[in-house]
Amino acid sequence: MSERISTPFIKLSKREGMKPAVIWSIRIGSILFAFILGMIPLMMAGANPFASYGIIISGSLSKKFVIQQTIKRAIPLLGCALAIAPCFKMKFWNIGAEGQITMGAIFASAIAIWSGPNVPRFVLLILMLIAGIIGGAIWGFIPGFFKAKYNTNETLFTLMMNYIAIGIVKYLQGGPWEGRQGTQIIPMFNKNARLPNVWGVYCGWIIVLVMVVLVHIYMNFTKQGYEVSVIGDSLNTARYAGMNVGWVMMRTMILSGAIAGVVGWMLVSGANGTLNSDVAGGVGFTSITVAWLSQLNAFAMILIAMILAIIGKGSATLQTRLNVPSSVADIISGILLFCMLGCEFFINYRMSFNFKAITAKFHKEAK
Repeated sequence: MSERISTPFIKLSKREGMKPAVIWSIRIGSILFAFILGMIPLMMAGANPFASYGIIISGSLSKKFVIQQTIKRAIPLLGCALAIAPCFKMKFWNIGAEGQITMGAIFASAIAIWSGPNVPRFVLLILMLIAGIIGGAIWGFIPGFFKAKYNTNETLFTLMMNYIAIGIVKYLQGGPWEGRQGTQIIPMFNKNARLPNVWGVYCGWIIVLVMVVLVHIYMNFTKQGYEVSVIGDSLNTARYAGMNVGWVMMRTMILSGAIAGVVGWMLVSGANGTLNSDVAGGVGFTSITVAWLSQLNAFAMILIAMILAIIGKGSATLQTRLNVPSSVADIISGILLFCMLGCEFFINYRMSFNFKAITAKFHKEAK
């Protein structure tokens, strides 16, 4: 029996002091590599990959109307990424933003549906906003409470609550809020329950930009943001410093849910004009990518959200112009996201290969 080689073939070590230019070169290289890999499914579908990429760009940035649609896609992505950033900073894995958006949308829609057409627009929108904040905050508080009191698994808890919120919307669609009998569709809101447009896009883009500044200040220049950072670094250190960890968890989840509720309010009063079971549209999950790629930097989230919105809008255009299956567009988007996330591994860690150990093992096996 050959002697066991204790030295590992591959060793991971933490990178420190990497220059910003090198970091961004790795990120840009990962995007270029993703585009090269994306050519494979395009060619398999019989499409010219270079023409396809051109269509993706033109389909999202070529005209005023498509730019407006791209920005419309980016608004909830950015807002939801801001919502989950404080939780992730605390290492509380909130996967329930989808449900928190939906509950905020439900509460805001209730005000729009129960109010009359004579309520002043500004007053009604403020009431809807407050209701949306309350709905999202409640849906965020519940998993925060159980995590703080009973140390439940927040990932599973928040994930399951997404489906409860969606189920509530489906009940309302086919029940008390249904419009024409048998349609399972909630009627469009009155004009006084709709957000105004600014430069062709509903004013949610102004709201999320204000939220970017507020979240940045909260996470970097407030006592509450400092407590979130300390808990994320070490629970024991936070407890030793006298912090009420359970309360900070609940408070942060209330804040996260409240911001997600604002996103739900914007979606029903701005983007959609009504409520449906797909109101969040997967934003709660995609925004996790936005948050991670931005390293929880609120201002960097603007760029990442726009990149993903460009990909999403451009991929939809690719499907319609070249008759490419929607699955191909999804594969391209998935490859790009995988490479963008994967590059962060090489930014944070260095891989070392022990070729001497490999060679020694082959020699021993040959004997």
